[in-house]
Amino acid sequence: MMKAADVMTKDVVTIRGSATVAEAVKLIKQKGLRSLIVDRRSDGDAYGIVTETDIIYKVAAYGIDPKQMRVYEIMTKPCIVVNPDLGVEYVARLFANTGIRRAPVIKDTLLGVISVTDILSKSDFVENPKAVLLSDRIQAAIEEARQVCSQKGATSKECAAAWDVVEELEAEAAHQRAAKPQKTAFEAYCEENPEAREARIYED
Repeated sequence: MMKAADVMTKDVVTIRGSATVAEAVKLIKQKGLRSLIVDRRSDGDAYGIVTETDIIYKVAAYGIDPKQMRVYEIMTKPCIVVNPDLGVEYVARLFANTGIRRAPVIKDTLLGVISVTDILSKSDFVENPKAVLLSDRIQAAIEEARQVCSQKGATSKECAAAWDVVEELEAEAAHQRAAKPQKTAFEAYCEENPEAREARIYED
C-alpha cells in the first residue's frame, strides 16, 4: 500500500506569515504553484497554508491592494496536515471529507506537500485498488479460519483468534465502503457451528 511519503512533492516552498500577499503572488507565479506553506514562527507553532483560491476570493474579489495585505490575514492556520505513513487512500478520503486539495506532510518537521494531483499521477490506485486487495485477503483469511477450526475445533481459542483476523479485515473493508456488512463471515460460520460463539468469550 502506497503512503503519503511515496507520492508527496518534497520540494516545498514556504513563506512567512508577515509577507505581503503581493510577495506570495510573485512566488506562486515564479514556482508555478497553487499554494504556499506558511512557516511556523517557532518550533511549537503550527504551520499554515495560503492558496491561490485564498488570494482570489479574499483579495482580488474585493479589489484589495495585495501590497498592503499580509499573508497571515488570509491564510488557513492551523491547517490540516498529513502523516507521511498515512495510506494514500486515507489521504484521498481526508481530502474528500474536508474539501481540501492539498496538505503539508509533517512528522516533527515539514517533509513535503501532498495534493490531489500527486495522488492522481503518482499513486497505484488504478493498478492496485485497495478494495480488491482487501477482498482477496478476506477470502484467504476465511479459508484459513475454517481450516484452523476444522483442525482445532469450533470452540478452540485458535479458531476464535482466526475469526478475529477475518473480522478485522471485514471491518476495514466496511470502513472503506462506509457501510457495515449485512452478515460477517464469522456469523455465517456460526450458523453452521453455533457452539463457535462460545470461543469468542475470552478469559482474563
